[in-house]
Amino acid sequence: MTPQSSFVEPSPARTNRPAQQRRGGLLLRPFNPPLADWQGLRVWLVGASSGIGAATAAALQARGAQVLVSARSASALDAFVAQHAVADGSRLMPQAWPLDVTDAQAVTRTAQAILQQGPLDLVLYCAGHYREMRATALDMTDLKRHLDINYTGALHVLDAVLPSLIARGRGHVSLISSVAGFRGLPKSLAYGPTKAALTNLAETLYLDLEPLGVGVSVVHPGFVQTPLTAQNEFTMPALITPDQAAQAMVAGWAHGAFDIHYPKRFTRWMKLLRLLPYRLYFPVVRRFTGL
Repeated sequence: MTPQSSFVEPSPARTNRPAQQRRGGLLLRPFNPPLADWQGLRVWLVGASSGIGAATAAALQARGAQVLVSARSASALDAFVAQHAVADGSRLMPQAWPLDVTDAQAVTRTAQAILQQGPLDLVLYCAGHYREMRATALDMTDLKRHLDINYTGALHVLDAVLPSLIARGRGHVSLISSVAGFRGLPKSLAYGPTKAALTNLAETLYLDLEPLGVGVSVVHPGFVQTPLTAQNEFTMPALITPDQAAQAMVAGWAHGAFDIHYPKRFTRWMKLLRLLPYRLYFPVVRRFTGL
């Protein structure tokens, strides 16, 4: 982002119920203004051609939001729009915005065109690339592809939308990370570090944007049935569907959560692993993965 758009001085007129205005004590109040009523809200989902992104778009569309879906596959986006179009006008029509997140100029142009129609209430970055990789078979080309899509693409989107959200003093940014970003895991040489970067990015964004009235959340899914996880050759514990993932995210936003993780019967164990010292962590991981 340019230096001019990296910081805006907060003022009471430009905040949307900042922390000091929300109910509850420090440990009880929501991290963000809760998003429970989606009627008429405009939501841009980047990476919504399939999996979690498409399921979340469908869930928000059903709740009355206008969903704007982006991904590289124009045909998949058109199919989504056709499937969820409402002829009687009872809900806002979805829109397809084909986009390659690795193209910074294309991201800027798309965001500008979307914002010309009206402000955005939620921007969800769910674009992702995943392939197993170990240090014994390092693939630099694919390492860079993970970085370009999973992390740098998110920066392109943030650069394009944050000035508008900050100027309005409202809106919400949500980044889909992964429990794979909690700590190092076997076969996650390319994927895990990019998700760890997203989690750190979301934490830093929250510190900067929450006082300005802009909500920030980070999503840590476990195993979800998507085209990305379909390549896994091992039994995935606590595997859930994209629809279940979407419902968990909608519930998290409704509670004003910062960290949305699911399914909790799996992600809570992964959170506990983060607390182990390395002397215990490495043997535990090797034992349970067999790697």
